[in-house]
Amino acid sequence: MTTPLDPKHKPWSCILFDLDGTITDSAPGIIGRLSRTLAALGRPVPPPEELVHFVGPPILIGFELVAGMNEFEAKEALLVYRDLAASEGPQDDAVTFPGMVGLVKFLHKSGIPLAITTSKSEVQAHRILEHLDLSHAFVVITGASEDETRSAKADVIDEALVRLRALDVDLSNLVLVGDRIHDMEGAAEHGIPPIMVEWGYGSPAEAEGAIAIVHSVDQLRSLLI
Repeated sequence: MTTPLDPKHKPWSCILFDLDGTITDSAPGIIGRLSRTLAALGRPVPPPEELVHFVGPPILIGFELVAGMNEFEAKEALLVYRDLAASEGPQDDAVTFPGMVGLVKFLHKSGIPLAITTSKSEVQAHRILEHLDLSHAFVVITGASEDETRSAKADVIDEALVRLRALDVDLSNLVLVGDRIHDMEGAAEHGIPPIMVEWGYGSPAEAEGAIAIVHSVDQLRSLLI
């Protein structure tokens, strides 16, 4: 466990959840779509162990860092990727980690406001959560804008907080649950204590600033309620 950013603890007034790598095991779907995107553009297709680094960060950053594209090329690739996501539907990204659907439903029934903060396209996040019959559990679902001008996790969190305030949600004691360094850093920018889940796509080195690192859904549940 790392040094807490903030002494706050449960009962939480609102819980923010990342999506990919936290609730959904979306890596296989994302990797397959990325492979088809790169192939369609005549680009070399890296092996899955390299493509998995796309999962979590904003997709444009992935195209630039993992595929070596410049900004213009990355935006072109994004259009191809988004077209594939729109035509294929949400099912490939809607595989959930065991126990997470039950935990979300349990927290929702307990009355704690929940929100999604994801660097995935907000349109796609809505489709996935509707497919999982979980949309109703979240007060707001905030993701990347279609043009990626809002994609950094700190910016996504900022927009989620704006929407939550507009709904008079109590933001006095927030916590964020995620699996990557982007979640930890985005939460830190807003003074929100984060919890790191081990079943996602991050590594222990990415947990800097987390108030806890959890290895099971039961352990996460005990920290949230």
